[in-house]
Amino acid sequence: MALVTTKEMFKAAYAGGYAIGAFNINNMEIIQAITEAAAEEKSPVILQVSAGARKYAKHAYLMALTRAAIEDTGIDVALHLDHGEDFEICKACIDGGFTSVMIDGSRLSFEENIELTKKVCDYAHERGVVVEGELGKLAGIEDDVNVSEEDAMFTDPDEVEEFVERTGVDSLAIAIGKSWRI
Repeated sequence: MALVTTKEMFKAAYAGGYAIGAFNINNMEIIQAITEAAAEEKSPVILQVSAGARKYAKHAYLMALTRAAIEDTGIDVALHLDHGEDFEICKACIDGGFTSVMIDGSRLSFEENIELTKKVCDYAHERGVVVEGELGKLAGIEDDVNVSEEDAMFTDPDEVEEFVERTGVDSLAIAIGKSWRI
């Protein structure tokens, strides 16, 4: 099969009435385990890479391992940057072969988040890459992102439509609960 965008995967999932797993990766063994399990289920899969994992495993290695997993298993894979904090990391992932990026401007004001997310969308869409934006902040810790209870903010439903229209995001991560670190 192939390295595909999440947009293609989501269309098929909606039509077929199924979900697609998204799993964070950072080494060969994790990639093998995830893609072999997905192949057993005849399921496409989203491999997510955090900024920390990208720094640890290095971009070139993650790309090569992902291509090897596709060749080995024959499944469709989307390679997704999870919680990209700025335009530069999103650009590097887009230019380096990722099929999907998340720009997390949730730490910014609403207007600044729109501006940053639109910049990433414009760049990514010109290159056929899908973009996920983020609106709201969950309390908890994920990689280097640490949001305290007092700084947490649920997504304002009244802002969603405006955010999507003005940025052009393909999907949106919203804050409706709490993240936990175990």
